[in-house]
Amino acid sequence: MRSSFIILLLIILSFFPRPSFAVSEQKVNHLFFIERSKNRNLVQYDIRLTGDRGLPDPSPISVYWILENGRREELNSIERKYAYGIVRQEKLDENKVKVILAGLKGLEIIVERMNDSIRAMISIDGRESILERIYIKSEEKLTGLPKVLYIDLFGWTKETGLPIKERISPK
Repeated sequence: MRSSFIILLLIILSFFPRPSFAVSEQKVNHLFFIERSKNRNLVQYDIRLTGDRGLPDPSPISVYWILENGRREELNSIERKYAYGIVRQEKLDENKVKVILAGLKGLEIIVERMNDSIRAMISIDGRESILERIYIKSEEKLTGLPKVLYIDLFGWTKETGLPIKERISPK
């Protein structure tokens, strides 16, 4: 029931306008994104790196919208707090951070250096995987409120590099 409420809240929050976002001067690498069936807007998750390719303290992950027209916008405060924002970034060591998203608190994402890149690691279908994207499928009910039908996680297994997908249905 709680996960259904959180997913519903994620979709409802997508209707609120978002202020423009100022681009950071730090070097960033894309980690993963969330896409929705509602429209083609994406929520992008990036990691900021310092000049020596290390992770800055205290919060190296940034989150923002990429709109259908290609414009970049910041999440509003409601989206950040209850939906797509990051509620916790815990630096585990110099090159590893644990991330918990506001609307998907049951999913633990570990951002870590792998060879020459930094990746978002997550369990997909019980296997350690590199997270590429999250897809939220929803439909509008007669009341105008969205109903989440399912959430798909997409990535590649760390062990074999093969594509992997898991569908999560709301309870």
